[in-house]
Amino acid sequence: MDHLLDTAPPGSAGAPPATPGATPAAGAAGPRPHRTRPALLALALGGFSIGTTEFATMGLLPLVARDLGASIPTTGWVITAYALGVVVGAPLLTTLAARVDRRTLLLGLMAAFTAANVLAAFAPSLGWLVVARFVAGLPHGAFFGVGAVMGTHVAGAERRGQAVSMMMAGLTIANVVGVPLSTVVGQQLGWRLAFGLVGVLGLVTLGALLRWTPGLPVSDGTSVRTELAALRNRSLWIAAGAGSIGFGGMFAVYSYVSPLLTEVTGLREATVPLVLALFGVGMTVGTLVGGRLADRAVLRTVLVGFVSTGVVLCALGLTGRNPVLAVASIVALGVASQILGISLQTRLMDVSPAAPSLGAALCHSALNLGNASGAWLGGLVIAGGLGYLAPAWVGAGLTLVGLVVVVTVGRTPAPAPAAAGRPAAPEEAVLGGTPAPAPAPAAR
Repeated sequence: MDHLLDTAPPGSAGAPPATPGATPAAGAAGPRPHRTRPALLALALGGFSIGTTEFATMGLLPLVARDLGASIPTTGWVITAYALGVVVGAPLLTTLAARVDRRTLLLGLMAAFTAANVLAAFAPSLGWLVVARFVAGLPHGAFFGVGAVMGTHVAGAERRGQAVSMMMAGLTIANVVGVPLSTVVGQQLGWRLAFGLVGVLGLVTLGALLRWTPGLPVSDGTSVRTELAALRNRSLWIAAGAGSIGFGGMFAVYSYVSPLLTEVTGLREATVPLVLALFGVGMTVGTLVGGRLADRAVLRTVLVGFVSTGVVLCALGLTGRNPVLAVASIVALGVASQILGISLQTRLMDVSPAAPSLGAALCHSALNLGNASGAWLGGLVIAGGLGYLAPAWVGAGLTLVGLVVVVTVGRTPAPAPAAAGRPAAPEEAVLGGTPAPAPAPAAR
């Protein structure tokens, strides 16, 4: 990774081209070489903080329900509210802040995220906790979308993939370390302290972003209108819709994994953090495998992701009472769901028009729509008395629907790769995708 961290300032000999869509202020020298590493680490820390609060709620759900005197299905709205916040906030905040300096926007998003987690820690009722979780979800997708642009700026356009991967590594590591640790803290010291610790992480991230990320003004051509132009692409909506449905299948189960393991599988509550850590390891493996497969044949990998996720969910529904097989199925679900997620994200990038921040943010919005719908549907069947294994069959049904969408309407070829020697469009430089044809001037 050291070669990634030896980036020369833009404009110097051997320096990478400036990030499209963002123009340094007049006289700015750009990021110094020794600031590349801490800037990327600051973004990764933000990903770790966001990933911890997003997934830790699943492990804390029984504790929250017990403390606030609500049923687990009703408390599941805490998960749904966060996901809905991501769905609403990702495109809305990214679009409305199209003219705001990227560093300033990152600081504002992380400040809102931190305040919302502190509010969650002191929420006096379930209703207030749901509101706090919705607010905490609003900055989620926008942070990753804008962070992708910032990461590319500090590392150089030709190293964009490594830069964005380093930022997203924070999200993956959160599932291996942050989520189990938060669950242990919640079990031993109370769920409120777990949310409070995420607030502390947010403050640390704010300090790191303020200290190590450079100012990044947007270009003169960037506006709300150019960002909204990304929404005119049919292929983008097909990929986003398939992603929402597919991840809905995974979250129908994962949202209630803690009571599933304790009430059905028969594991002790103290064992749940270990299983969550193993799920995170599975996600890490799925990320690596999915990335390699998607580079070779993205649509084929999407199909593999849907089929494997559906098979694993069926296996969990059949074997969930056996501790060994249940844990193995949950780990396999982490692998399969990430193969699906990475390939769908790659497909979404391939068909995105020239709006890098919005394109990246919309991916998280789509996947969290699946989070919200999956948690809601899983809660419905549990509340209906069908038990904690029923969401596995709901999830399998959702993955089947997603597979049908991809097979019937989602196989439209991505636009042709950029011609050799042509300057990369913004989303090519930031996201590594192939752009859709630009809309005609009259349409804009």
